[in-house]
Amino acid sequence: MRYPDGGGLTDERRAFREKLRMEAAVRFAQGDENVVIAHDLRVSVRSVQRWRRAWSQDGPRALASRGPASLPLLSDELFAVLEQELAKGPVAHGWPDQTWHLSRIKTLIGRRFHKSYTVQGVAALLKRHGWSCQIPARRAVERDEEAVRLGEGDLAERGGTVAALDAWLVFEDEAGFSMTPPTTRTWSRRGRTPVVRVRGRSRRRLSVAALTCYKAGERSRLIYRPCPDARPDGRKSFSWKDYRGLIQTAHQQLGSPIVLVWDNLNTHLTAGMRRYIAERDWLTVCQLPPYAPDLNPVEGIWSVLRRTTTANRAFADPEDLITAVRRGLRQLQYRHDVLDGCLTGTGLVLAPP
Repeated sequence: MRYPDGGGLTDERRAFREKLRMEAAVRFAQGDENVVIAHDLRVSVRSVQRWRRAWSQDGPRALASRGPASLPLLSDELFAVLEQELAKGPVAHGWPDQTWHLSRIKTLIGRRFHKSYTVQGVAALLKRHGWSCQIPARRAVERDEEAVRLGEGDLAERGGTVAALDAWLVFEDEAGFSMTPPTTRTWSRRGRTPVVRVRGRSRRRLSVAALTCYKAGERSRLIYRPCPDARPDGRKSFSWKDYRGLIQTAHQQLGSPIVLVWDNLNTHLTAGMRRYIAERDWLTVCQLPPYAPDLNPVEGIWSVLRRTTTANRAFADPEDLITAVRRGLRQLQYRHDVLDGCLTGTGLVLAPP
C-alpha cells in the first residue's frame, strides 16, 4: 500500500493518507481507542499508535503531509519527451534490435537529458508513469499497414452486409500441431536430467481447419475438421474440396447465409473454389489483408489450444496427438466466452441486432 506505483506515493494517495490521519486526529481528541480507530479507518493499529504519538507532541499539524520524499530528476514534461524518443524504437538510437531494456533506457536518459539514473530508478520512473515490462506482439516485416487499415474498413462494411443479410460472420483458418511441442517439463531428482522417449523418425503433424461463427443475438460457434489421413494423391494438406465440405457443413448447422472471412491461401483462390463461391447465393467471401493474422479470431483459438491442451506434453504416438487436439477443440465448442474473447482480441465488435 505504501509504494503502489514502484517508488513513493502518488499525489492522490498522499492526499488520501493525509485525510485518514486528520480523521484519526479528530478521534484522538474524542478519546477513542486505537483499536477502534484502526478498525473504522481500515488501517493497522501500529499506524494509529504512531499517529497518536505525533499528535500528542505537535497536534494535528504533525499529521499533515510533507509532500513527496524527493522530486524526480525527470519532470512530467521531460518524461513526455522521453516517451517520444522511446516510441522511435531502439534501432533509431543505434541499438541492433527492437527491444527496450532498462539499461538502454538509462543510457538514453543520459544522452538526451544529461541526467544520471540507476537501473532501479529507471524502473521506478517507468512504473510511476504507467509503463510495464510486457511481451511484444509480433508483426511481419512484409506487412502493409495501409492495406491492413483498408482491410479493417472492408471488414466493417462486411458487418453491414451481415446485418442486411441476417447472416453469420464466419472466420476460417488452419494450423498444424506437432508431436513434440516446444514447452515440455517434468519432475526429476535434482542433478539428473529426465529423459522423455519420443519417436525420432516421426515428423507427424496434424493439420486442422476451424471456423469461428458469430451473429448478434446468437451464441458463438466453433466448427472444425482435421485433415484426412489417407489420400489417393498423397496430399498432406487441405484441398479446396475439403474447404468446400467444411463450408457446406457450417451452412447446414447454422441454417443462415454466411459471410466468410479468410486469408489469401492459394487453396482458397483456386478455380474450383471460386466457381463454388459464385454458384452459392448464401455465401459471401471476404479476403483478409496479407500478413494480418491479428484480424482473425481463429488465431486466438490456436493460441488457447497450444497454451492448454497441447502445452507441456510429449505425445507418444500420432493417435495420442489427434485425441488430445480433438478433445481440446470439443471443450472449446462449449466455451462461448472464450470464442467471444477471441473476437474481442481482434478489435472487431458485432453490432446488436
